Amino acid sequence: MKALDLDVLSMVVAIADAGSFVRGAALVHRSQSALSMQIRALESALGKSLFVRGPRSVTPTADGQVLLAYARRMLALRDEAWASMVHPEVKGRVAIGVPDDYASSLLPSVLRKFSASYPKVEIQVIGMPSHALAPLVKDNKIDLACVTRMRGLSGDFIRFEPMVWAGAVASGREIWKERPLPVALFGAGSVARANAIHALERARITYRTSYESPSLMGLFSMVEAGLAVAPLARCAVPGHFVQLGRPHGLPVLPELEIVLARSARSNRPPCDFLAEQILTELRL
Repeated sequence: MKALDLDVLSMVVAIADAGSFVRGAALVHRSQSALSMQIRALESALGKSLFVRGPRSVTPTADGQVLLAYARRMLALRDEAWASMVHPEVKGRVAIGVPDDYASSLLPSVLRKFSASYPKVEIQVIGMPSHALAPLVKDNKIDLACVTRMRGLSGDFIRFEPMVWAGAVASGREIWKERPLPVALFGAGSVARANAIHALERARITYRTSYESPSLMGLFSMVEAGLAVAPLARCAVPGHFVQLGRPHGLPVLPELEIVLARSARSNRPPCDFLAEQILTELRL
């Protein structure tokens, strides 16, 4: 490898953003083995290690951080050059709603690429639970919403996202073995909450709600402290948490169906291009 391949640099960025080779591979639509092979080849060519490979997460080394900064700049310049040649000049504003768990894991790379391609489009992101975003779409208060499908809300299919129980091992307390099971849940109206409660009741596992909040960070704090487990979309689980399931005595959770909903007022170019970008980047 005598030059820095931009496709390989995009893999470096994806791994750093996702915190793992598995999730990074999904972001660039490659298999984990293919991505690992490309990174090993790059490390061999450079004579430097780019990532510290931990048991549950991957972090850039000091050399990796240097290359990562260059990679982001090079990829942004590539996208800007491409946009200047092939994209029409698009101006305007798009308001998109997205829950915390999807905003932190799925949207950053999409919005970064879109902004590079359409620098004159202003993007406003509204972070709210899916059930709270649904009426905003229907009332034309936002243009797009990347949400969990629920009754009464139509949208273009994006992907099925697995749900897992998230726990922490740093505290040394295996909280998932306790009964009643302490759980941290999103508020009423959440599909993830309803799925978790139904699964526990079907498995006849007693539980107690130790924390309830619309905030993803609130749930993270309870899990981090070893005070509860939380049912989360797998894409939102930090690398230092442990993903729990049947081997840990917890029931399997159903997948979440993620869709892109559009309001009646979104029939204009900025919304069309962002919707296309989301569907292209996130569909599996």
